[in-house]
Amino acid sequence: MSDHYFYITTTLPYVNAQPHIGFALEIIAADVIARYQQMMGKQIVFNTGTDEHGQKIYQQALENNQTPQAYTDFYAAKFNELKELLNLSYTHFIRTTDEKHILAAQEFWRRCDQNGYIYKKTYQTKYCVGCELEKTDSELVDGHCPLHPNKEIELIDEENYFFKFSAFQQQLLDLYQANPEFVKPEGKMKEIVSFVKLGLKDFSISRLKDKMPWGIPVPGDDAHVMYVWFDALVNYISTLDWPQNEENFANFWPGLQVCGKDNLRQQSAMWQAMLMAANLPSSKQILINGFISVAGQKMSKSLGNVISPEEMVQRYGIDGSRYLLMHLGPFDSDMDVTKEKLDAIYESKLQNGIGNVCSRIAKMCEQEAVGFDQQAIRIKFELSRNENEAKKEIENWLNEYFDNFNIKDAITDLSFYVNKIDEQLSIEKPWAVIGTAKKALLLKYITSIIFLAKSLKPIMPQTADKILTHFNQEKITALEPLFPRLS
Repeated sequence: MSDHYFYITTTLPYVNAQPHIGFALEIIAADVIARYQQMMGKQIVFNTGTDEHGQKIYQQALENNQTPQAYTDFYAAKFNELKELLNLSYTHFIRTTDEKHILAAQEFWRRCDQNGYIYKKTYQTKYCVGCELEKTDSELVDGHCPLHPNKEIELIDEENYFFKFSAFQQQLLDLYQANPEFVKPEGKMKEIVSFVKLGLKDFSISRLKDKMPWGIPVPGDDAHVMYVWFDALVNYISTLDWPQNEENFANFWPGLQVCGKDNLRQQSAMWQAMLMAANLPSSKQILINGFISVAGQKMSKSLGNVISPEEMVQRYGIDGSRYLLMHLGPFDSDMDVTKEKLDAIYESKLQNGIGNVCSRIAKMCEQEAVGFDQQAIRIKFELSRNENEAKKEIENWLNEYFDNFNIKDAITDLSFYVNKIDEQLSIEKPWAVIGTAKKALLLKYITSIIFLAKSLKPIMPQTADKILTHFNQEKITALEPLFPRLS
């Protein structure tokens, strides 16, 4: 990937349920990064999509009296609706049932096989359908997967193809040593290094078609379909039209990957080993999110505490929801929310923070008939920064936070900046100043608001555009509330 191109991807959510705020946080965080990179002049590929094969999908489709394709079509549409719901800017939406993905996954298999990293054997294992992963006894709690305690562990006893994961221990450790920030945050980097140092176990990458037909056919063996993880991980390059479009692949890969902490091993070890086996470049970097719990409990349908993106948007609006989820802190530790906490942040940071300071300054500008383009006043009172200096200042601020993916720190700093504007208003009291001095003072505040809006643009694009449009008028009028009162 050259400096002119930028590629970022979420994981592909498994299409067995409606989208929840955990994935909303992941895709909004990726969107914030993509928008920033676009502001810096990069050509962007922002990838997301849906993971649609595997035993869990097959079983649920049958339970619903649907074909697996009809079942996945329904849920894939639900995830694609997030683009409008959350004002996302993704450029690619890949489904693992897409023909180009199927062809890419089969070619990827062939390359790994030709290089000697795929073999067949009979084996027995314990398997969690919820995770679509093998489980050791040490990973189970009272005989159940801790992530899916309501699902019975299945026993598999059959002949499968295997991937020689064990062959890549040293190469993976070398990759991590050469790239100490390959995984962020730091704690997750330490975790994956420790996991790999303990030794790697080859894993199954196929299922017998007569037992589980819903998958991509294994090249050269119609009796098997690909194991869902091996198939799905290839999406990160099939979306770039690999292997047909080598130029596009070379421009954008390696890319930045965003995922939840339950995907740490799959993304930063399994996928990297698979790329090595196919003689393809490793990913650029992997950013790991924590889990969101609600009032200290895991989100669960049975507990009735699942918060959907639709619910958030209905209550807080699109940009309000984006802000609140980024305020939780992507690429950090686990997060706990309640509706009361979200309401409190919305009211303090948005209504009484950004919204209030913009409204106060707009109202004073209306009273004094002040606008941003009054050049005579700008020149006469020699504002401290011209437009080029202001532009550079905004870029420096954006670079400081978003080059390092510190979205929560950026939001904290913006809140501090809003508070400083409020403090200056209290100190300078522009409403008590008279004549042209008052207009000059208001012009300084207009400049500050424009800096605020441009800095907000990756996080709250609609709000930022609304502020910029309003405060770039020759005659600024009173501003409708940016963040409505909660009912």
